[in-house]
Amino acid sequence: MSHFQHHVFFCTNQRANGESCCNDHGANDVRAYAKDRVKALGDQIPGKVRINSAGCLDRCDKGPVMVIYPAAIWYTYVDKDDVDEIIESHLGQGKVVERLKV
Repeated sequence: MSHFQHHVFFCTNQRANGESCCNDHGANDVRAYAKDRVKALGDQIPGKVRINSAGCLDRCDKGPVMVIYPAAIWYTYVDKDDVDEIIESHLGQGKVVERLKV
């Protein structure tokens, strides 16, 4: 049994050469928000969840992106409302948010 039920990886890559990247969309700030939100929800989310930063996840054309393991479900998001929906639906209820899946 894994220590965490879910590992959530946010691409927070910042490209120096001006190419589009996830952090251009505030990915690092959104990751920090998700970490605080999961912590605040506490027992409303079954199992332990780890929110992680990741370097480039090589899905720049879909970005900003995050992936949740072990299910290997990839999501894109526009704002914190989308991340709230992913947290509440996927992590809280085990339901994939189809409209944000990439």
